[in-house]
Amino acid sequence: MKRDPHAGDLYVFRGRRGDLAKILWHDGVGLSLYAKRLDRGKFVWPSAKDGVVSISASQMACMHDYPC
Repeated sequence: MKRDPHAGDLYVFRGRRGDLAKILWHDGVGLSLYAKRLDRGKFVWPSAKDGVVSISASQMACMHDYPC
């Protein structure tokens, strides 16, 4: 991905079925892993370009407060 993992970026991965999202984040001290699985429905995911998807802060908030 050619990104610095220590820069504070969030790395979000979606499961194949679309009901699971995992987020990796380096806070300067260590790596944190957050996971969220939906009981029903799927995370809506934009199309990837070169294997990478960029999402906005509001799109990220929708993942937390699903459904948005």
